[in-house]
Amino acid sequence: MQLTDKHREYWNRNLRLTAVLLGIWFVATFVVIYFARELNDIVIMGFPFAFYMGAQGSLIIYVLVIWYYARRMNQLDLEYGVHEGED
Repeated sequence: MQLTDKHREYWNRNLRLTAVLLGIWFVATFVVIYFARELNDIVIMGFPFAFYMGAQGSLIIYVLVIWYYARRMNQLDLEYGVHEGED
């Protein structure tokens, strides 16, 4: 199957979005924990920042990443005419 320029553009935008969101996921998961001692000086709602991120913050970020990805991909699908379901 030969891909058209429109297909390539759609795929590139999809990959770019995925890379950015994976970068956010990586920072929320690994970078915050790596710098936990330094970040514990920051207090959020009475808890050290690293503890807050481990208990609630990273989970909130994960849900927001999933929500944004689904929303943005639906918009891209509609824009490129590859959406599924009802109009």
